[in-house]
Amino acid sequence: MIDAQNRGSWSDQYLPGHEVPHEETTGGLISLATIRGLLFRQRIILIGVTAAALVIGLTITLLMRPVYEAGATVRVDPTGVNIVEGQDLAPTPNSNEINRYMNTLGSVIQSKNMAYRVVDELKLDANDEFLGEAFANGRPNGTTAKQWAYARREAAAGIAQGGVSVDIPSDNRIITIKFRSGNPRFASLVANGYADAFVQDDIRRGLETNLYARNYLQEQIRTIGTKLQAAEMKANAYAKQNRIVGSSLAAPASDKEGGAAPGGTITVANLASINSTYTKLRADRIAAEQRWRAIANTPATQLPEVQQNATIQALQTDRSKLVTQLAEMRQRYGSNYPQVREAKAQVDSLDAQITRISTEIKNGIRDQYQIALRQEQGLSGELQQVADETLDEQDRRVQYNILDREANALRTQLATLLERYNQLAAAANVDSGAVTKLDGAPTPGQPVSPNLVKNMLAALLLGTGLAIGLAVLREAFDDRLRSSEDVERKLGTPMLGFTPHLTSEEIAEQIQDPFSSLMEAYSSLRTSIDFAVAGEHRVLQVTSSQPSEGKSLTSSVLARKYAQLGRRTLLIDADLRKPTINHLFGTKRSSVGFAEVLLGDVELDRALLDGTPENLDVLPVGAIPASPVELLSSQRLADFLARCRGLYDLVIVDSSPVMGLADAPLISNHVDGVIFIVEANRSHFGQAKTALRRLRSAGANVAGAVLTKYRSAEAGLSYDYVYNYYSYGNDPK
Repeated sequence: MIDAQNRGSWSDQYLPGHEVPHEETTGGLISLATIRGLLFRQRIILIGVTAAALVIGLTITLLMRPVYEAGATVRVDPTGVNIVEGQDLAPTPNSNEINRYMNTLGSVIQSKNMAYRVVDELKLDANDEFLGEAFANGRPNGTTAKQWAYARREAAAGIAQGGVSVDIPSDNRIITIKFRSGNPRFASLVANGYADAFVQDDIRRGLETNLYARNYLQEQIRTIGTKLQAAEMKANAYAKQNRIVGSSLAAPASDKEGGAAPGGTITVANLASINSTYTKLRADRIAAEQRWRAIANTPATQLPEVQQNATIQALQTDRSKLVTQLAEMRQRYGSNYPQVREAKAQVDSLDAQITRISTEIKNGIRDQYQIALRQEQGLSGELQQVADETLDEQDRRVQYNILDREANALRTQLATLLERYNQLAAAANVDSGAVTKLDGAPTPGQPVSPNLVKNMLAALLLGTGLAIGLAVLREAFDDRLRSSEDVERKLGTPMLGFTPHLTSEEIAEQIQDPFSSLMEAYSSLRTSIDFAVAGEHRVLQVTSSQPSEGKSLTSSVLARKYAQLGRRTLLIDADLRKPTINHLFGTKRSSVGFAEVLLGDVELDRALLDGTPENLDVLPVGAIPASPVELLSSQRLADFLARCRGLYDLVIVDSSPVMGLADAPLISNHVDGVIFIVEANRSHFGQAKTALRRLRSAGANVAGAVLTKYRSAEAGLSYDYVYNYYSYGNDPK
C-alpha cells in the first residue's frame, strides 16, 4: 500500500505541470490568482452593486437642486496707490505679515457686518425670491413692521453670509469672492455686490481715517496760530521800540525786494551789499594792477593782446604782401622807379597804423587799472561808515533775535501742520484704497453642483468599494472548493487529476474524440490512479460527497480507458439509490443486475450489459432493493468482490454519494482504493471533509481526489494555462 503522504508528489513528478493546475502563489496570504478568481466568481455582485450605485448616484444627481457659483476677483495692494501725499495713513504690513493680512481680509469679507452691507446695498431683504418660501407668505399676524423688517434683514444676511466663500492663494494677492445660489442671477449679483462692498469698505475706512487726521490737524493749527500771533506781536513791539528795521529771521531771501539778508535789518543788508561790492572792486583792481605791471616795460607790438588783435593781424598780412612785391620791383626796376617809391610809401603807412593801434591797446590796459583803483578808493570810506552803524545795531538786536526765534519756531511748526493738512485735504476724495476690483462675476451658465461627473465618480468609487466588501464578505462565508490547491490544502487529500467543465452536448461529443480535452484529462487521471493504487486485480471505488458531481461519468470513462489498454475491466453500478450507468452506455434500465447477483438470484455473466466495448463488462444495478444497506452490509459483497478479483484485472465500483447514506462507507471497506470526486465550485469544504472522515472511519483507503467540472477562471487561472496541454498536437490538418 502506498503512503498517502507521498501520493500527491507522484502525480506532480510523472504528470505535466499543466495537468494538475495550482493557483499562482506569491508566498503571501493573497495571491494574484485568488484575486482573479474572486473577481470572476463574484462578478454578478460586483457588477450589480456597482451598477446600482451608479443608478442611485445618477438619480440623486438628477433630483438635486442645481447650485450655481459666480466669482468676482479683487486685487489687494497693501501699499496702496500714492497719487498725492497724505494717503498712506495706515501702516504698510511687513512681508512676513502679508499672509496674515490677506487672511484677515478674507475674514472681513465673510463677516456678518459685510453681509449687512451687501444686503442693504442690493436691497436683498426686500427680495422674496432671494429670501425663499419662508417669507413668501407675507408678514405673520402679531408681528410689527419693524420686527418683520428686522427678521427679513437678518435672514437675508444669513443667506448671504452662508453662501459666500473666499479663495486666497498663497502666491499672489488676488482674492476671489465666490457666492453660491440656486439662482444663477443671484450668484452673480451677490458676488459682485460683495466685491463692490469690500472695495467701498476699504475706501470708507481710508476716508474715515483721513477725516479724523484732518480734524486733529485743524485743532493743532488753531492752537499754534494763536501762539504764533502773540509771539509776532511781541517781537514787533520790541523792534518798534528799539528802531530795528529789518526782516524776520525766518523770512526767505526771495521775499526781500529791498535787499535785506535773511533774518537781518536794513543796516545789515547794506553792509553785506557794500562789502560784497567792495570785495569785487578790490579783486578787479588787483587783477588790473597785476596785468599793467606785467606789460608796462614791454614794447606795445610785443604784447599778446596786440599780436592776437584781428586788425593788427590783417595789417601785418597786407604789409608782408607789399614787402614781397617791393623786393621784386626793386630787383627789376631799381629804387628810383615810381612804382617802387609808391609801394615803399604804402609799407611805411602800414607800419604807422600798426604802431598806433598797438599803443592804443597798451594805453587801454593802463586806463583799466586806474579806473579800478579809483572805484576801490571811493567805496572804502562808505564801507567803514556802514560797518560802524551795524556794530551799534547789534547791541540792540540781541533781545529781538530771541523773540524772533520763538516766533520762527511757531511759524515753522504751523507751516508743517498746514502742509500736512493740505496733503490730507487733497487726498480726501482720492479713490486710492488698498483694494481694487479686478474682474466682475459673470452670470454662470452651468451649475457647479450637482456635478454629474464627480457624483458619478463618487458613486462608482463607493459602489465599487461596497461591491468589493460584499464580495469579500460573501467569499469569506463561502467554503466551496474551487481548485486543486483547495482540495490538497483544505482536505489533506492528494490530487489525482481534474476534468474541465463542459455541457452535456460537449461531453457527448468529446467522449467520441480520444484527443479531446475531456478524454486527455481522464487519460492523465488513469495514469495517476495507477501510481496511487498499484498492484494487480485492483478494486476501486468512485464516490462523492453529494449527487451529480460527476462520479458516474468518471467511473464509466475510466473503465473505457482501462479496457482500451487491454485490461479486463468490470464496471459495477453500485449506486442503489439513483443508478445512471445504463444511461451513460445508452441502454435501458435492466431488470437484473448488481442487486440480484449479490442475492445469488442471477449469475454474473447473465447480468452484464450487452454491446459494451471490448475488455469492458458493465454490471448495472438491476432492480433497486428494498434495503440497500442490509444488502451491502452482508458478507455477500465481500465474497462477490473477491470473486471479481479473480475474473478481472480491474474492478471499478460506482457507489452512492457519502453524505446521508451508509452505502459508500460500507463498500469502501472492501476495496483497494477510493477515488473521491469533488465538483469544483459546488462541493463545500464542510461536506467534503465530513464525507472523507466517514470514509476513513470505515477503514477506507482514499487514494486521492478528482476535481470535476473545473473552471479555470473561477480558480483565478486562464483557460490557456489549463487546457493548452490537452490541445497540444491536436492539429485539425
